[in-house]
Amino acid sequence: MSSLGTEFFFKYHGLGNDFIVLDRRKTGTDIDAETSRVLCDRRTGIGADGVLSLLPSDVGFAKMVVHNADGGIAEMCGNGLRCAVKYLVDNSGEKPERIEVETGAGVLVCTPGYGRDGVAQVELSMGPARLVAPNLPSGASGQPFLDAPVPGHSGLRGSAISMGNPHLVLLDQPLEDAGRLGPALERHSGFPDRTNVEFARVDKDGLTVTVWERGCGLTQACGTGACAAAVAAVLAQRLPADAWLRVTLPGGDLHIRVPADLSDIRLRGPVAFVFTGVVPDLSGR
Repeated sequence: MSSLGTEFFFKYHGLGNDFIVLDRRKTGTDIDAETSRVLCDRRTGIGADGVLSLLPSDVGFAKMVVHNADGGIAEMCGNGLRCAVKYLVDNSGEKPERIEVETGAGVLVCTPGYGRDGVAQVELSMGPARLVAPNLPSGASGQPFLDAPVPGHSGLRGSAISMGNPHLVLLDQPLEDAGRLGPALERHSGFPDRTNVEFARVDKDGLTVTVWERGCGLTQACGTGACAAAVAAVLAQRLPADAWLRVTLPGGDLHIRVPADLSDIRLRGPVAFVFTGVVPDLSGR
């Protein structure tokens, strides 16, 4: 509960990947892990894949902190960022051409697209894709982990890519394996902060992807996962760089553009408001 009294939540989704938005720019107080778990519970709480806590920022329109349904914090979330942008813009009384939002992956530029009900889609500058990062196996080895055998999993080959948060992309691995292999791969010892896992099929004009999301499990969509899968396919020369690529997830399509130098991955996708309500009093828990 906010120190200002009654606190409202706002529910949004991007391709079925749903989030609770809490606007805490006035108090500057973030939530804890237990609050995230309680609010995200789909039987006894509001129900969501995560909570987006919006805090004050000196460098952007707001600072977005992504709390997963299990209480963990994600460095970045593409679908969540689109939800945050829709909330921020639709409640600003303005229609800016772009806004900047501070995230765990840096300050990201967001370009809203407008419809009858305000922001209908958002194009995001997702920042660079990194092949060597502390949250990847390359953090220890100093060498990119690309199309390499996954230790402890005979026959599996994958690519480790950081979009601020860690990803293990398995090209040509059957999509239906996500539920079976995802839990163990999420906790693979090569990823110190656990990892998201993408099971990707390469199509002529893009990708079809199922994501096992760190802290959430199987999800309808994952924006950073779509970006990581597209990066892996471009690096493998299976899809072209510098072109808008379709990435089909269970919840629908995103479009990703991967520059040849991986300097600024772009993501474009829809976003929708679901409902609003009062945050329950959790003081007795």
